[in-house]
Amino acid sequence: MKIEHIGIAVRELSQSIPLFEKLLNTPCYKTEQVESEQVTTAFFKTGDSKIELLESSSAEGVIARYIDKKGEGIHHIAFEVADIEAEMKRLVDAGFVLLNDKPKRGADNKLVCFLHPKGTNGVLIELCMEMKDQ
Repeated sequence: MKIEHIGIAVRELSQSIPLFEKLLNTPCYKTEQVESEQVTTAFFKTGDSKIELLESSSAEGVIARYIDKKGEGIHHIAFEVADIEAEMKRLVDAGFVLLNDKPKRGADNKLVCFLHPKGTNGVLIELCMEMKDQ
């Protein structure tokens, strides 16, 4: 449907939030802990899309490992989808490899699924769908 957000791996939110507030000329509107991913996130709205900063909450977390290997920078691009399970099936049928078999709870009230970057020219792609109020 659209680019929902671009995820950027950072070492320290305490330094990166003020930097991006200045850069984007908008305040961080939300921070959130995602325990299952060992990450703390910070969100900024920019037009119809968002920027998500990702700080590892553990030295062994996926973001810490990413920064150790590649340094700070763009980690993933997230696309909003209307039906995440249907989109996952469509992509698997088209030959893409998913990093998780079922959607899981992500930050910002979303169900998420990631595609393996080996099949997407090295870009980690996230599918995300707004969770309905329950």
